[in-house]
Amino acid sequence: MSEPDVHTLTGPYVLDALPDDERTRFEEHLAECPFCTTEVAELREAGIKLATQVATPPPPALKAEVMSAIEQIRQLPPLVPGATDELARRRFSRRSVLALAAAALAVAATGGIAIDQYRDKEAVIQANDRVASVLAEPDARTLHSPVNGGGQATIVTSDRADAAVVVLRDLPQLDADQTYQLWLIDPNRTAHSVGLASGDLTTVVDGATGKAAFGLTVEPDGGSPTPTLPAAALIPMA
Repeated sequence: MSEPDVHTLTGPYVLDALPDDERTRFEEHLAECPFCTTEVAELREAGIKLATQVATPPPPALKAEVMSAIEQIRQLPPLVPGATDELARRRFSRRSVLALAAAALAVAATGGIAIDQYRDKEAVIQANDRVASVLAEPDARTLHSPVNGGGQATIVTSDRADAAVVVLRDLPQLDADQTYQLWLIDPNRTAHSVGLASGDLTTVVDGATGKAAFGLTVEPDGGSPTPTLPAAALIPMA
């Protein structure tokens, strides 16, 4: 195992995916390399966050898909003295993605990501990318409100993205002829419908910039042109 390659083994080491002989040699290297030591610690911390925050059981085929994808991905080595600016930029991008994943899962812990709503693989990818893009905005703000009768409403809003991630969790079950309706309320107190929900979900709503509040109401099946008051939840955004 050559020295230029040893730095790339932090990921397999954390995942306990190294053969015994490579593990032994990497641990000998680890004792002398503060950069790999830092990398291992950070990857373990991220792994713990991912493992403890996800409550939805993964699909049976997920492991096989991940293992297949890993074969096509080369891990970047840790940043060491003398590294080029290009390497630093690539490394920052990888760490930014890792941090973003942890941030998304932190929101999921308080609001719940309704992964099982999306049956189509491409829809899952697009929905996750859209959520991640709003969460990554530097002006993103997270706001919470309890829902009348139980549950929690969370929004992460960004003026730069002109959008908000709406997360609903543990909502009370409604009668068959009722639905939850989502609203953005402008400064003139005019409510604009931005979707319906039958239960827990995560979605992105556009047009959030300049809005005064987010509202959640209980409406007849199919929704209403105007909100039925009192609202189940109301989150000031201004």
